[in-house]
This record gives sequence, C-alpha cells and structure tokens, in this order.
Amino acid sequence: RGAGIAALTSGGAIPENADYDVIADPEGTFVGTVNEDFAIESMAGDVFLLGNTPWKIRRIESGKVRVEDAQGQAPTIPFWLGEAPGRTWELSEEISDLKEGVEERMGADVGVRDWIASECSVSAEAGRQIVEYLEEGERVLGMVPTARKIVAERFFDESGGMQLVIHSPFGARINRAWGMALRKSICRTFDFELQAAATDDGINFSLGPNLSFPLDEVFTYLSSSMVEDVLRAAILQAPMFVTRWRWNATRALAILRFSSGKKVPPPLQRMRSDDLLAAVFPAQVQCQDNRYDGDIELPDHPLVFETMRDCLTEASDIEGLVQVLSAIEREEIEVYARDTVQPSVFSHQILNAMPYAFLDDAPLEERRARAVSLRRALPEHERELGSLDPAAIEQESINAWPSMRDPFELLDALSSLGLLLESEVLDSKGSVPKKALEEMLARLVEEGRVYRLDLADGSSGWTGAENASRIRAAYPDATFDNVTADISSGEEGVTREEGRVECMGPVTPEGLARRLHLDLSPVTIALATLETGGVVLRGRFTPGVLQEEFCNRRILARIHRATISQLRRQIEPVSQSTFLQYLFRWQHVGSPWQVSGEGGLLEIIGQLQGYEAAAGSWEREVLPSRIADYRVSTMDLLSLRGEVVWGRFDRSPDNGYSADGHFPLTRATPIGLALRDSLDWLLSTPDEELAPGNGGASEVLAFLRRRGASFMAEIVSGTRRLPSDVEEVLWQLAAAGWVTSDGLEPLRHRIAGSSNNGRRAIRRRRELRRRNTGYSRWSILQPIVPSEQSVEAHARQLLRRYGVLCAELLAREALAPRWRDLVHVLRQLEMRGEIRGGRFVAGLVGEQFALPEAIEMLRQVKNQGPTGERSVISACDPLNLVGILTPGDRVPAVLGNRVVFKDGVLSPAAEGGYPTGEMDVGSADAAPAPEETAPSLP
Repeated sequence: RGAGIAALTSGGAIPENADYDVIADPEGTFVGTVNEDFAIESMAGDVFLLGNTPWKIRRIESGKVRVEDAQGQAPTIPFWLGEAPGRTWELSEEISDLKEGVEERMGADVGVRDWIASECSVSAEAGRQIVEYLEEGERVLGMVPTARKIVAERFFDESGGMQLVIHSPFGARINRAWGMALRKSICRTFDFELQAAATDDGINFSLGPNLSFPLDEVFTYLSSSMVEDVLRAAILQAPMFVTRWRWNATRALAILRFSSGKKVPPPLQRMRSDDLLAAVFPAQVQCQDNRYDGDIELPDHPLVFETMRDCLTEASDIEGLVQVLSAIEREEIEVYARDTVQPSVFSHQILNAMPYAFLDDAPLEERRARAVSLRRALPEHERELGSLDPAAIEQESINAWPSMRDPFELLDALSSLGLLLESEVLDSKGSVPKKALEEMLARLVEEGRVYRLDLADGSSGWTGAENASRIRAAYPDATFDNVTADISSGEEGVTREEGRVECMGPVTPEGLARRLHLDLSPVTIALATLETGGVVLRGRFTPGVLQEEFCNRRILARIHRATISQLRRQIEPVSQSTFLQYLFRWQHVGSPWQVSGEGGLLEIIGQLQGYEAAAGSWEREVLPSRIADYRVSTMDLLSLRGEVVWGRFDRSPDNGYSADGHFPLTRATPIGLALRDSLDWLLSTPDEELAPGNGGASEVLAFLRRRGASFMAEIVSGTRRLPSDVEEVLWQLAAAGWVTSDGLEPLRHRIAGSSNNGRRAIRRRRELRRRNTGYSRWSILQPIVPSEQSVEAHARQLLRRYGVLCAELLAREALAPRWRDLVHVLRQLEMRGEIRGGRFVAGLVGEQFALPEAIEMLRQVKNQGPTGERSVISACDPLNLVGILTPGDRVPAVLGNRVVFKDGVLSPAAEGGYPTGEMDVGSADAAPAPEETAPSLP
C-alpha cells in the first residue's frame, strides 16, 4: 500500500500485475486472484489453495479461472515449465508428403479419405477432419504449405500491426534457428526488435504498426553462406544461451548444487551463474552504452564453446537450416508470399503457441500474436455478407477515404486516387475545411506538382504530376490548365479504379463510372480485372441496393467485423445461474411462464421436438411443468388429427434396441414427440441392414409396408399371428424406431402396465383394454421426403429450444449433429443476420449463438436480479443440466428423480446433492398414473 501511494504521489502509475481472476461457479462470484504463470500452466481438475479454501479448477479462460468448491480436497502439485522436443527431419518429411498427397487428391473427397485411411491407418472421421482442415487453409492461402512449398503469410491484428507467419514444416529445431537468424537480420536492417516464436510447422513475427516491407523479400534477408554468423549473434541475446550456460556450468561443477551438505537454492544458483558468465564472458553482460558496433567475439573458453555448440546443434539445427536456405537459392524449394485479410487455419497453432515456443523473453500477456482474432476468415460466399450494418458501411467508407490535412497528405491522396474531382472537394469527408483544401490545391498547382484539368462534360478536378499521363489516356478530351510541357500519353491500366476502390466502400459499376465521369464499359472491365486478382469482391452488400456492388476485400472485412462487433456489444456475458433462470422462462417452466390450451401444447411440442426422454416422463413430468392445464384429451386430438407424432427418433445401431431383439418398449424407453411436418429432417432413412430378417417382426413390418397404416385387428388377420404376439412385436418395433401409432392411447396403456410387480393383474388388464386400443392405427415411422438440409434444420430447432446455443447444451441431445457441423451452419446464419454470435454466457468455452429475441430475454433476466424463484423439474427434462452447466456430478435421467433450482443455483435440499420434489400433473383429466412410481433418489 505504501509503495502504491508513493507511486501515485510521485506522478507514476501502478503497473499491471496480469493476475487472473478466480470466479466461483455457478454464482459467478469473485473470490480472488492467482499468478498468471500459475493460471496458464494449470489444468482443469487441479486443486489449489486460495486463502483457507481449496478450489477445483473447472476451466481457464482469458483472464479468468473458473473454479468450484473442492470440498476439502488436498491441493495438487505445483506446475513447472519445460522445453518441448522438436519434430525430427524424417517425421517432417513424412508429414509433408502426406499434405502433398492430400492436396493432389483434394477434388475427390471420398477418394482422398480412403487414401488417408490406407496411408496413415486412421479412421474415416480422422481422414475427414484432415481433409477439411487442409481445404480450409488452401481456401485462404491458395495452396498447402509443404517442405517443397514455403508460404509467407501476412495479416493485420487487432492492434493495427501485422503478423508474419512463415509456413515451414521442417520441425521446431530448424524453424527456431531460422526464426532467430531472421529476427536478427530484420533488426539490423530496420533497427526494430521483433517478437518471434517457432513451432514444428512455422515461424511467427509480430511486425508492429511501424514496420512494413515487400513480403516476398523476406526470403532474401538470409543466405546459406552467412546465416551461421547471424545465428551466433542472435543466440547471444536469446534466453536459451543463459539457460544452457547454467546447465553446462552446473555439469562442469563450476557451480555447486550442494554446499555444506545442503542444497543450494535455485535463485542462488542462477545468481552465481550470472556472476560466472560476467567473469568468463564480460562482453556478453557489458553495458549497452559502452558496447561497440559489430558482432561480439566469443572468448576461447570451453564453457562458452560448449554452450554455443549446444545452442546451434541441440536447441536449434544450423546444418538443417543451411540445407533449407541452399535449396531455396537453388529453387528446389518454392517460396510464395500471401497477404490475407484473416489468418489461415495453418496460422492458428503458432499464434496460440505456449511460452516454450517463444524466441524472446516477452511475457505472455505482452505477446502481440495474442491480439489476432482467430474466429474465422471472410465468408465463403458473398451472399453471406448481405446483412451488413449501414452505419458500419458508412463509417468504414469514411475511414477509408484518405486524409488531406497538409500538402504532403494531399499529394499522397492524389497518388492513390489518381483524380480528385471538384465535387469531392465540395463534399470533403475529411476534417479539413473546403476552403483550406482549395488553398492547398492552388498552391500545389502554382508549384507545378499538381495539374488542374477540365473534363468534357463541364466538371473539373486535380491530379498529381506523376499520374498525368494516365489521366490524359483515360480522359483524352480533358484540358489541362497549367501544363507547360507536353504530357506523353501513358498506357491505361487499372491503377485508377484500384486506387478508388481502396479509398471507398461498396460501389456499383454504374456509380463508379458516374462518379469518375467515365463510360461504363472500361470501368466494368477494370473492376472485373481487380476481382480476378482478388483485390475486390462482388456481391450485394448495402441493404436496399439491388445491383451488384464491388468492394475492396480489406475494407469489406473491416465492415463485416464492425457489423459483428456492433451486434455483440449489445449484451455482456451472464453467469451460468442467470442463464438457467433464463432457460426456465424460455421453455415456459413454472407457473409464471406456463402456456395453456391447444396452441400452447403445439408450441411446447414444437420447441421440444427432437429431444428424447423416458416414455413415462412426458405426460407426467415434462409437459405438465410447461402447460398449466395439460389434458390428455388435447394430446389425443392433435395426434389423431395427424399434427403430432410420437416415436423413437434415434434409430442409430447403438441406441440400445433392435427390431428383432427382446427389448420391447417400456416406461424408461427414450421416445420423442414431434410435429409431423418435421419428420422429413428429424428422421433419417433407416438402415435396411438393421431391419428384422425373420420372425414375427419381419412379417409385421412387411405387412405395414404393403398395406400402410393398419388397425391392430388388420395386422393380426394379415399376419395370422396371435394378438398377444403381434402386440409384443409392435412394441419391439416401436422401441427400435420402426413403427408408431396414430394416437398416444396405446403408449399410455403400455406405460401403465410395464412395472415389474403385479404381472398377473397386468395381463388381465391388458385383455380388458385391448378393445379400447383398437381405434389407433399403426404405421411405419418414416419421413415422406428426406431433407438434405437436416443440419441447418437441427440448428434452427436447437435455437428454438434453447434460444442461446453453445457446445455444452448438446450433452443430452442424442439426435443433434456434431458441434463442428452445427457451428458452420450457425456462422452462416449469423452472417445473414438471422442470429447473433458472441459471448452470452460466461464460463463456457467455444462460440455461442443466440436468437435476437433470446438476447432480449436474457438481458431482462440479468437486470431483474435474484428473485428467490424456485424451479422443480424432472431429471428426464432437457433442462436437467446439472454437471453440465453447473458444478458437480450429473443427476441420472431416471423416472421419479427431481432437481430443484433456486435462482438458477442447484438447491442442496436433500442428501447426496440430488434434491427431490413433487410435481402436480395439472388436472383431473391428466395422464393416468402407473401402479408404482419409480422412487426418487435419496
């Protein structure tokens, strides 16, 4: 405290300590801070002591450590840092050959997966991921980097600087040597120190906003003949030299580990190592002010020699680097340069590299590479950019227009624009008044550095002397006022249009031609040429503009990021307990939010379709918690009208049931409810290999395929089997997902008679009730026309069910596609403006997406604060997210189990952490209760 007061009173500032906040879930309570190095090196599941309480780590985020109460567990061991071994040259060659093979076969998707499976002995799923990864990287770079094709990729980061990544899959040792030598060469050339990192697949340099050079020149800064001398100079300033000096000095017994029978503390060993280095190699530690120009000469000392040899041959590989540079000079290795709008997926690994990959001693919180947004590059198709924010378009267009605050900036703007028209001076977008701009132009005209010209249509403008020949070629009828010498006619190119699109937002060819006072044909040709070169993109970007527009690729990316950022700023992340409160309201759980009537029942089924719960839980627990006056007669009416259908929608081979097995449907069998018009995307075409091959199941199934929907008596007559046999076969087929009935009455009676006790009474009751179930027809459960857009339909359904969608919510969604498939569709929906992407719930990893109306409700719940609201749900309910969104073990989805929440926090009302409660069915006309209810967990 005293040091802080002294710093403030002396005019200084307290420095940032970069500690991580410790947040206790699910309440989101701040409990303290931990050191940054401790946080980034810890893992989920580690237990540490903060204050007097042990905490168990759930997740580590940027600047936050999510924890839960460890309930008295002992803390685990501390962390340490170590050096990772680099990939060998031979393994790097094999990986490069694999990439080349995949790139050659990229067009034939199935063929390349089979080739990968045979070459690498991996599963088909792994092969698919490899192909998708390389395809995504090739889409941005135009090629796949290999040992014979090295690509230098440069892109902007969020700080305004640039990142340079050299994709060189030669292993960490060669890349480490190349990175340190190239970093030293750039430092000598531009007098600018860089941050750098190296991994097995590439090298990263953080160039900063003040450093720029032609990208293809980066491969000429080093040569095979001089690289070793440059690398020696770089090693002396790298952290590895001091570390290996201490190792060698310790092994040589120049520094003792033990003294007087006691271990020398590590800090003291490091101090003595520094003192020994100062005595043996004073030039290495001398004052920078007294250091002379030129390389430091190494002293003839065995420890210095051994340390330098270790750095050159163990930590790095100078011989391998010389071979690579020689191959580049002989053109045996091709080199390419690519400026990209967003980093390719090949760059993600090194941008997220851990501290052991650093070639300098900059701490993690100061790494410029962490300022790169790695979410994704530009969309694959321009249609996905159709819902850009008009305010973002206007603002970025203004930002792209060059500033003209003084004569130097004015000349630079004329060089970019080619021609500055008088109408643009009158409608100046800069901060300089029109009169001041006209005075600067007049002064430059008098000096002969700018020419004024009058166009044939009566308008006028200004151009720089260096662009006069091109402007004369573009406007042959123009008259130059102050030209004293003849202007030779220059060759017309796309420089004029290219300079224009770099200084403005989306524009139509007609609009650009009208603005430049040119014919439409040459402008259209020039824009098409720029599009072919990748400078501009074509599409419909501005809302309300029906014609196709062109926009500079980089400006379009900025507009798109500004649009997304503006939408994401509308809501801050909420705690997990607030999110659970929102989910209860979103799904109408509890008396204040329940719906009613036939319309309410259809709404709930439409929201929950695609989710499978125990058959006995739907009408006793799940639906009554959401519908105030739930009646089975309403459900029967909707079922018999064909609007609602029930069945086993999970028909995968590992669903636990088979059509010709001995597992008929019981009250614990997972089934789902759905709107009939959703079966096309909800159901997949059944695998005929899983169909029953013989016996009663095959006969019943064949009869239904031949006859269609049939009553029980018709099936008995058609198959000539006993009614009891046909009934059991139907329930076996229903449990496997092959058949369903028109109404829920057969299912309701089946559930009522499926308990283990009173079997004789159940058999008697079945005989009495068989007449009452005969009015319901049985049919094959199948889609009418299977949908090809099932992933998008599932994504929309999950958004309808939860409002806010993240990967954690798929834990109990058996029918949901994989998250990596869903996220691709969700990104497209976000770019179309249908949903929002961002960080809506704190403490969850990965991307999150939400419907606009869900964001509004989430904001309302957050602003409302704690209300003491108590919510009781069934363990079979889709909102049983205990152990998924909340700490602790999961509550099994067993009939009779209840979960109690208070303000979104799991209520410890009973022993064992599994609270119990009672739920009202809702009315006298509710579903009949089974003879025996499964007991709740204690």
